[in-house]
Amino acid sequence: MTRAEKRAVIEQYVDAYNRFDVAGMLALLTPDVLFENVTDDRVTAASSGAAGFRELAEQGAAMFSERRQVITAWTFRPASVLVGIAWRGVLAADLPDGPAAGTVIELAGESEFEFSGGRISRIVDRS
Repeated sequence: MTRAEKRAVIEQYVDAYNRFDVAGMLALLTPDVLFENVTDDRVTAASSGAAGFRELAEQGAAMFSERRQVITAWTFRPASVLVGIAWRGVLAADLPDGPAAGTVIELAGESEFEFSGGRISRIVDRS
């Protein structure tokens, strides 16, 4: 894949994420996609395969009444693409022992994407 093709797939993925379009996100992934969310150097969520990714994506979507990722930087590596992410979300419900519904959460982080056969095969979100 060219850089432009990889960039276009990532932009489509982020657009689907921002629209809460889990099916649209899945359409851009390989069936054996690997996903990890890493916070403070600790894996906080992970999945292997499209079904596991769907489950995590649906859980994540249900947690927020609004959410938005904005790509702030691009780094093309030989085996992956690293993008800087500014993220904002509004909680849809109270979290147990945590913030209340309506709380705005803002994070800065990065997402690393790997590809196979024109689709995303691995995503690591770090914040």
